[in-house]
Amino acid sequence: MKWGTLYGPEYVNRLYAMIGANLRSPFRLVCLTDDTRGICQEVECYPCPEIDLPMPYRRAGWRKLTTFAQSKDLYGLQGEWLFLDLDVVICGGLEDFFVFRPEEPFVLMQNWTQPDKGIGNTSVYRFRVGALTQILDGLLADRLGVLSRYRNSQTYVSRAVGNPVFWPDEWCVLFKVQCVPSWPSRFWERPRIPAGARVIAFPGVPNPHEAVEGRWPAKWYKKTYKFIRPATWIADLWAGRQPESQ
Repeated sequence: MKWGTLYGPEYVNRLYAMIGANLRSPFRLVCLTDDTRGICQEVECYPCPEIDLPMPYRRAGWRKLTTFAQSKDLYGLQGEWLFLDLDVVICGGLEDFFVFRPEEPFVLMQNWTQPDKGIGNTSVYRFRVGALTQILDGLLADRLGVLSRYRNSQTYVSRAVGNPVFWPDEWCVLFKVQCVPSWPSRFWERPRIPAGARVIAFPGVPNPHEAVEGRWPAKWYKKTYKFIRPATWIADLWAGRQPESQ
């Protein structure tokens, strides 16, 4: 899903290249967007669904919950789909994401900022179209109540599912948690790809285009620990190449 101006069409095109380099099977990449300009023709584009919430929630991560609508409200898409945030970096094979726990209608990555709390991260999730309409319906039936009880959509989704199923721990990682060296070694060591990682998520900042340059936007008094050296290997992965070095 791509709305607003934070991520340009290059993010969609990079995602397409990374998927192609890490998936042996034929695939479709569908982008739900409010601006198709610059997106490569191999990507199927449809209008980005709106969500009936007050601002600013309407244009925040809560909008992703429209993927839990019925098939008729998702342009007739059917079956199992793997949702990938635009700002993820793919560094390993994706085949297993489609066959892991096939009986489950919903599988997502662990939220590594709150481990062992049963909360997922919706940067990477597989969902069965139309199987979890209660997630979106429950939100729309009690908009203000849900928004007052949950700080973000990921926590709400995890609680609405009840007992979420997570990918194996090593498959999906957070750049800031598992890739960036601990303090103070991050001042002289570059970020690295953890063993077994397949998808790296970038919630908040830095974004991948910042991390590749070694920039971590932060207020001046946080620069003492919010520091990274350039993760130049991101550019290789964007291009569908395995990095020669980290």
